[in-house]
Amino acid sequence: MRNSWSGSRVDLHLDLDASKGRRSALESALREAVRQGRLAAGTLLPSTRGLATELGLSRGTVTAAYDQLVEEGYLSTRPGSGTTVADVPPQAAAAPADAPVSAIARHDLRPGLPDVSAFPSRAWLAATRRVVTDTRSAALHAGDPQGRIELRTAVADYLGRTRGVVTSPDRVVITSGYYQGLSLLSGVLARDGARTVAVEDPSHNVFRGRVQRAGLALTPLPVDARGARVDALTHEVDAVLLTPSHQYPTGVPLHPRRRQAVAAWARTTGGLVIEDDYDGEYRYDRQPVGALQGIAPHRTVYCGTVSKTLGPALRLAWLALPPHLVEPVVEAKREADLHTESLSQLVLADLITTHAYDRHVRACRLRYRRRRELLLARVSGVPELTAHGVPAGLHTLLTLPADWPPEDEVLSRCARRGLALRGLSELHVEGRGRPAGLLIGFAAPPEHAYRPALDALSDALGSLRPGRRGSTDSEPRTSLPRHTPVTRSGDHAESVHVES
Repeated sequence: MRNSWSGSRVDLHLDLDASKGRRSALESALREAVRQGRLAAGTLLPSTRGLATELGLSRGTVTAAYDQLVEEGYLSTRPGSGTTVADVPPQAAAAPADAPVSAIARHDLRPGLPDVSAFPSRAWLAATRRVVTDTRSAALHAGDPQGRIELRTAVADYLGRTRGVVTSPDRVVITSGYYQGLSLLSGVLARDGARTVAVEDPSHNVFRGRVQRAGLALTPLPVDARGARVDALTHEVDAVLLTPSHQYPTGVPLHPRRRQAVAAWARTTGGLVIEDDYDGEYRYDRQPVGALQGIAPHRTVYCGTVSKTLGPALRLAWLALPPHLVEPVVEAKREADLHTESLSQLVLADLITTHAYDRHVRACRLRYRRRRELLLARVSGVPELTAHGVPAGLHTLLTLPADWPPEDEVLSRCARRGLALRGLSELHVEGRGRPAGLLIGFAAPPEHAYRPALDALSDALGSLRPGRRGSTDSEPRTSLPRHTPVTRSGDHAESVHVES
């Protein structure tokens, strides 16, 4: 039978399956409406009394259906605010089991993405009001290619205080994201005669590609349990791109002796160190490791961004440059897009100087630490997997056993269960004979959606264990442990073997 309701800011047609019980039919109809995107995130639903009247159901039936969908993460409720649709990505029609997966994932566990639902909206709005009130039209004039002095001053102070970076406002350049900063720097190096850049192997393939498109050749540096093998650097290498605080993707920090070695290489050869500190704020078992730039400030470019702390859509990042690179990078920025949007620069400067940014980062650090512990506890039910790296960052790397299916098949099976993950293979510079693995991001899902995402991950990984190679996605759900308590050792989870 087809029913509809009106009022309460929404008019929606529901198909209630008469073959099901009333509560089950209502749950299914609402669930499908959310999955298909017909009920958008934030939509206010009718009251239980109003919907019961419209559909001819008891209020208890409607209340029970709402409660069930809240538990599943499809709806959310707050006292005095009614029941609204949660932020659940719409799901495309299911593909055959052996078909390529192109549907929008229900569970986003990709690495490097923060929980944008935790964005400090009140602090941002308060800062925006102060900026608009205090600066008035000045915030809307053409900006400085180097960046607003307010933000450069705030960033220089913040980096010195929290990351040990040695810099000053006149050596900071604000860019429209880290990608642009790396693009500007690569172009400047190529124009100045640089030919070769050493990169970690594995490392982020998108950023390697950006360096190559500037006309620079790549030299791979193997990564082991102590980070990049910087002993492989030679006089023929003009620059090296590193993630020393938390190597991407293995998660290991660069060993102190190797930090000293790469600084000595730069001073001796005149080479340049490009330090990508992409999630340096997030260390969960101790204080974050300080920036490499602090021991070689005249030979290191420090790159930072708010994409992992506030959100990638803001397109705000910075370069702390050696003095000789400031003018050419500023000129490259002027040629690229004149300047980065000014109002958001001023708002971020306000957040930093009032320490609202610090408070937000500390809150995120606690949230992501708990999520990492839950992830490690859950995958401990699959003992064949090995987790790598120190407790830090926004993802965990799991290497796959040799007797498991190929990595692309593992990713396909996970995708059919609604999981968005990333594989390790594409991040290798030299791919032959290298280990396969999964990068599991634990930050992106909203709080209400994280445990359902771990449930789906547990089921997917459990179906791939030895002895279940022939399993299909139509099999019953596995009996992997759910919400397993985390065994603690010191200050971080040790539920699975962690290499460091």
